[in-house]
Amino acid sequence: MPPPTLQTRTRLSEVRYEIRGELARRARELEAQGRTLIKLNIGNPGAFGFRAPEHLQRAIADHIARTDPYTHQQGLPEAREAIAAFHRQRGTPNASPERVFIGNGVSELIDISLRALLNPGDEVLLPSPDYPLWSAATILNDGRPVYYRCDEANGFLPDPEQIESLVSPRTRAIVLINPNNPTGANYPRALLERIVAIAAKHRLLLMADEIYDGILYDDHSFQPLAPLAGDLPCLSFGGLSKVHRACGWRVGWAVLSGDPLASGDYHHAMDLLGALRLCANVPGQFAIEQALHGADTIGELVRPGGRLYETRKALVESCAASEHLSLVAPAGALYGFPAIVGDAAHGLDDHAFALEMLETEDVLIVPGSSFNVPYRNHFRVTLLPEAPMLREVFARIERVLSRRAASAGQRAAVA
Repeated sequence: MPPPTLQTRTRLSEVRYEIRGELARRARELEAQGRTLIKLNIGNPGAFGFRAPEHLQRAIADHIARTDPYTHQQGLPEAREAIAAFHRQRGTPNASPERVFIGNGVSELIDISLRALLNPGDEVLLPSPDYPLWSAATILNDGRPVYYRCDEANGFLPDPEQIESLVSPRTRAIVLINPNNPTGANYPRALLERIVAIAAKHRLLLMADEIYDGILYDDHSFQPLAPLAGDLPCLSFGGLSKVHRACGWRVGWAVLSGDPLASGDYHHAMDLLGALRLCANVPGQFAIEQALHGADTIGELVRPGGRLYETRKALVESCAASEHLSLVAPAGALYGFPAIVGDAAHGLDDHAFALEMLETEDVLIVPGSSFNVPYRNHFRVTLLPEAPMLREVFARIERVLSRRAASAGQRAAVA
C-alpha cells in the first residue's frame, strides 16, 4: 500500500504567488538544460549587478563583532531611533523608537501586522492590482481580502468613493502600496487625504507599504501617509531592499503612528509576535542609520542619464512603438505593467502568454492576473536590467504578439 498523503493547510489553495511560482520553476528547468534566460519576474537589484552602497557595507563590517547575540524583539535601539528620527523629519506624529518594529524584510512585518490585527472573517481592503503577499498574508491569517479597483483608465489610482462603498462591519484596515507595485502609480496628496478621511470615519487602521518611497521619476514627489493620518493609527512600512539595493540583508521596518492610546493593544500584539520569532537579522540593522541619514545613492539612478531612468525610458518608448501594447508610464517603483491590446489580445490568457515567452523567447515575465486583477491582458516586468536588454526583451515580446495578431486576423478572415 502507498503511504498516506500528508495533508496541508486548506487555505493554501487560495494563495497565489506566481512571481516565484510555476513559471519560475519552469525557468529553472530550462536553465538546467543550458538555456540562457532573461528573468524579469523579481525586483531583485543584486541579480542585475547592483550593489548595496559602500557606506552601508562598511557600517555592517565595522559592527560585525556586536552581531552575535539576539537583540530586542523590536530591533536595535540605535536603529529604531534612526528610523524614528527619519519619520519625525517627515512629520509623522508620535514617531518614537518604542513604536518602531524591525523585521526580516517588510514581508515578515506584513505577516506579523496582519496576524496581530485579524480575527477569522475580518476584512482588509486591498488594491487591485496588489502585491500578492498582502493577499496571501490576509488569507493565511484567516482574513478576507476585499479589493478596490485601481483602473488603468485612471492611471491605476483608486477611487475613494469605491473604497468607501466596500467598507463593512468586518472591515479592519485599508492597505495602500505607494509608489505602487506592480503599476508604478504614485498617489497624490489630495487622494491620500480622502482615503485618510474614510479610515477616520470608519475607525480603520491605515497600512502604508512605502518600500519604494525614494524611487520616483520625472517631476514626481513622494507624499508619506502618516503625516496626513495625524492621530489616526497608521502603520508605515519601509526597508533597505529597494531604495538601498540590499534585498538579501532582509531589513525592513514598520512605524506605528497616531494616538498611542488608540493603538496600545495593537502595539503589544505586534511586540508579542516579534518576541516569538526572537529578533530580526542583526548585522543588517547596523546599516539603517547610514541608509536613512547618510549620503543619497538612489537619486542619481532615477534622474535623466541614470540607469533606472534610462531603463524606464526604454520601457515607455518600446510600448509606444508597439501597436500591440499600451502603458501607463510608471511614476515610481521598479516595474512596468503593460497591457496587450488590439488583435493580439483576442482570446489572450496572460499565463499562457508568459509561458510562450519563456519557452520560445527565453524571457520570464509575470502574468498580470497574478496581482489579483479580474482581467487577463497585462504582464509585469522589472526595470532593473540595463536599457538595451529591456529593449531586446520588448523586441521578443513584439515578435510573439505580432504572431498572435496575425493568427487572430486570419481567423477573423475565415469567419
